[in-house]
Amino acid sequence: MRPDNDIRRDVLQELDSDPKIASRDIAVSVRDGVVTLAGFVRGLGEKSQAEADARRVEGVVGLANDIEVRLPLLSGRPDPDIAREVIARIHGEMPDLREQIRVRVADGRVTLEGEVESHDQRAIVEDLVRTVKGVRRISNDIVVKPQILPMEIKHMIETAFERRAEIDADSVTVEVGPNGTIILQGSVQSWAEREEAERAARSAVGVVKVENRLQVVS
Repeated sequence: MRPDNDIRRDVLQELDSDPKIASRDIAVSVRDGVVTLAGFVRGLGEKSQAEADARRVEGVVGLANDIEVRLPLLSGRPDPDIAREVIARIHGEMPDLREQIRVRVADGRVTLEGEVESHDQRAIVEDLVRTVKGVRRISNDIVVKPQILPMEIKHMIETAFERRAEIDADSVTVEVGPNGTIILQGSVQSWAEREEAERAARSAVGVVKVENRLQVVS
């Protein structure tokens, strides 16, 4: 396992070199390979990007993102404007979901409702909302309702693992639980491989939830 000080140094370098993060009010602490991010940023996109940067660092085995989103006092945006842009983004990027997603906005807090066929679609909608200026928080209440057999889902995920060089497919087992839940078990060599396996599973059509029980063995 890498020393915590080395991990902290590399996380700070990743954050400082990322042009997508405008704020420098981010503090980093590391204990036993678990990184904690704290401080303030000006948008949800920056908060997500900071987490992604930290996860890329070798030796990171866990992460707590305690960063708060604080909008500048003079940049408040009316809720109707936010709602219109959110809807336009969803309709523009995912026109097939035009009739399936509902949006509510109150005090910069966006609530998403409706139904989609995959966890990946649900995540894409949320990512689109994160890029809208003025959004302070997102409640993603979109429900995933798969229209595919469990064994087909299992086969798609296992095939996806075999295609990806980042994942040792022989070390990961896939189980299909009730209501579209996927359970990943086994061992991986890094936190990045663990995250990649979960990402591949979530992207499969019909997946409602992923329980990632993979152990990082370094």
